[in-house]
Amino acid sequence: MKKVLVFLAEGFEEIEAVTIVDLLRRADVNCKTISITGKREVMGAHGVPFMADMLFDEKICMEAIGLILPGGMPGTIHLQSHAGLTKILEEFYKQKKFIGAICAAPMIFGKLGFVQGKKATIYPGMEENLNGAECSTDMVCYDDNVMTSRAPGTAMAFGLKLIEVFVGAEKAKEVKKALVYQG
Repeated sequence: MKKVLVFLAEGFEEIEAVTIVDLLRRADVNCKTISITGKREVMGAHGVPFMADMLFDEKICMEAIGLILPGGMPGTIHLQSHAGLTKILEEFYKQKKFIGAICAAPMIFGKLGFVQGKKATIYPGMEENLNGAECSTDMVCYDDNVMTSRAPGTAMAFGLKLIEVFVGAEKAKEVKKALVYQG
């Protein structure tokens, strides 16, 4: 079964990571968390420890159908500096496979040139990091194979859009209704 992977680094934004994983799993998407730290326990930006499903492994990553980066600081900086993750992201982008990022993490896509000429969003005040993008204040932007979202407060909208992409609009509506989400 194909997997969607959510990458965790020390200082990740807990709301973003947990919301994304929770929603995808509610929609029966095979979603796994990957630690890039070399250990399974990863500490979030607000001191919440999280046990990742597995450690970074290039082969496992390449078998996925989608890669997702939660934001947070310094988590985004750690994700950006991981050479193995950068290599995988570049390969996914080149192959037009799905990549998504929320909050500060879209800056990684900006630095790698993934949002050039695309509509994208990022945490307010960080727009200069979206090199060549058509910057938006939309909660979620999905252009070609690249999805971006703004902040912890948009994690639910981002997660529901991910369900729509991976499973379909009907499943996204079903999960939204079950959660009594009004957004």
